[in-house]
Amino acid sequence: DTPNEDALAIIPIDDDSTVFVVADGMGGMPAGEQASKIVIECLIDNLNNTDLLLRTAILNGIEEANKKIIDTKSGSGTTVAVAEISNNRLRSYYAGDSLILLTSSHGNIKYQSMAHSPIGYATACGALSNEQAMQHPERNLISNYVGTSEMHITVGPIIELAPLDTLILCSDALPDNLYDEEICEHIRKGPFLESITELIADCQKNMLNMAPKRIRHPDDLTLISYKLGN
Repeated sequence: DTPNEDALAIIPIDDDSTVFVVADGMGGMPAGEQASKIVIECLIDNLNNTDLLLRTAILNGIEEANKKIIDTKSGSGTTVAVAEISNNRLRSYYAGDSLILLTSSHGNIKYQSMAHSPIGYATACGALSNEQAMQHPERNLISNYVGTSEMHITVGPIIELAPLDTLILCSDALPDNLYDEEICEHIRKGPFLESITELIADCQKNMLNMAPKRIRHPDDLTLISYKLGN
């Protein structure tokens, strides 16, 4: 076994605002765990600056982390997925292929980040089916990450949350081993903690045992989930 190169943080800002972060250190590069840790530290430092708007603090944190990782000259890199929830409104920020997924109480997708990868773009434009994308041998390649001079950040729309909406931030291990509809099926059924526990177990099972019509994608699995109460 190799060390988990992911990092996560739940950063409370005030009574109405919380920031969630998942960083997936890139296993194909050296010091992936160092890169993911730098992202978390830079975001916390900037979010502790009360003079900054949350949006500015998050963007500054990711940009600062990008510079620091490049300056280490270690060749390391990491994805980052950030969800800001303020007054029951969601805004997302991401670079790479970690997943940000928002579903309704019925398990319908309200928002989903698009992976910054050749496969992600091909799937989004309809050039590849979900099945083809899941089985593609180059699924693990990404075209954007923190730790490169060409890094860019996608900022999602502001979305009003409804009661029982569920947010998931996770490393690519989840979408690499479960289809969207399988993830949503877990989210919509049963008590919240139980459904998330079963979701993780199902993903881990697929990573260990190759299921029909999919290639096994063993990887570190890191996940944060949040559900808005009634």
